[in-house]
Amino acid sequence: MTIEGFIDYKRREFCNDIPCPVQVELNKLPSGSEEYEQVRKTCKTDCRFTTYEFHHWLIEKGYLILRPKDEGGK
Repeated sequence: MTIEGFIDYKRREFCNDIPCPVQVELNKLPSGSEEYEQVRKTCKTDCRFTTYEFHHWLIEKGYLILRPKDEGGK
């Protein structure tokens, strides 16, 4: 959901910006190929970066993490 006046995080923006060595390898491969999917498994199960690093990168880049209020107004 895009909010007017803001941009959404683009898939793998962090990975490309830092640059993650796994992402660098993925960028060399055809998306969806067997080799691509094999390398991509590293991202799914054994990411080389922490949530802490990702969240601090988001903050440094000016991203906001938002969620809508629950129906009960919480």
